[in-house]
Amino acid sequence: MLASKYGGIFWIFPPLVTAGSLVGAALTYWVGHSAGGAGLTRLVSPSHLERMKKRVEKSGAGALAVAAVLPPPFPLTPFVLTCGALDFDRWRFFLVFGVMRLIRFGTEAVLARHYGDRVLEVLQSDQLQRAVMVLVFVACAGTIASAVLLWRRMRPLVA
Repeated sequence: MLASKYGGIFWIFPPLVTAGSLVGAALTYWVGHSAGGAGLTRLVSPSHLERMKKRVEKSGAGALAVAAVLPPPFPLTPFVLTCGALDFDRWRFFLVFGVMRLIRFGTEAVLARHYGDRVLEVLQSDQLQRAVMVLVFVACAGTIASAVLLWRRMRPLVA
């Protein structure tokens, strides 16, 4: 949004956002390092933990580079916790993580500068807002219908 709105200085936002991301990653890495391998099972589900441990041990910086670039909903926090718990080299971690986040946020800023006005125009259009309202209505109606059906099925079991 900022890169689109302030196109003349769009280049300043990626380093700022990357710095914030690095601070958050440092805190998360520290929590993982403090928890260690034993405490990590309380913070990350066992199924995810084993997969991430194998990835970090096998490909190390490569897996971290991919994780740092992927957008949500990729579970980045458990990955950073795992890197901390496995005592992944800190300098390597922050160098790879910072460079990849800068690439990701830089790409987003360039795209926002180039396409931002048109995207905002589409997002603020009456047609899209009507379509979203219809989808919200359908989702609410589906939720209510599901709740009523579930309630009817469960009622005989209680009585």
